[in-house]
Amino acid sequence: MTFWLIMVEGVVRGQYAAVVQGHRYPVEIIAHCVWLYFRFPFSFGEVEELMLERGVIVSHETVRRWCAKSGQSYANALRRRRVQLGDKWYLDEVFIKIDGKRKYLWRVVDADGTVLDVLVQNRRDKAAARRFFRRLLKTTCSVPRVIVTDKLRSYARPTAR
Repeated sequence: MTFWLIMVEGVVRGQYAAVVQGHRYPVEIIAHCVWLYFRFPFSFGEVEELMLERGVIVSHETVRRWCAKSGQSYANALRRRRVQLGDKWYLDEVFIKIDGKRKYLWRVVDADGTVLDVLVQNRRDKAAARRFFRRLLKTTCSVPRVIVTDKLRSYARPTAR
């Protein structure tokens, strides 16, 4: 089992081991609880139940404390592992039908084939494209060198900015 560059062959290494030293539970259990909470949409109580199924009795309050104490180191490790995006993005728009109504599926893929964002909208206009690009640039925290589109007029303004 692999935890965000911290758990290697069953042994916790690095800065995370120093963060959780001095606790009643082994470092591996603490790391697994924190990983479950941040990786999946579980509540503290659900993490408690999952650990109980594995034979580890831990309260949801303890899981909350562990997550509060070591959550920042977990986020930093994830940030270091984040894949670098390509500088050339491909924007594609597809017409789809959902419940018999026409919707517009927007998708952005980088040069390496990584899907950056997908959005389904009712509208296909400049404001919708602008909202999509604004959200995309905000979530990726990077600006592409080139955006390749299929030359629709609704893309002209948002891609120029």
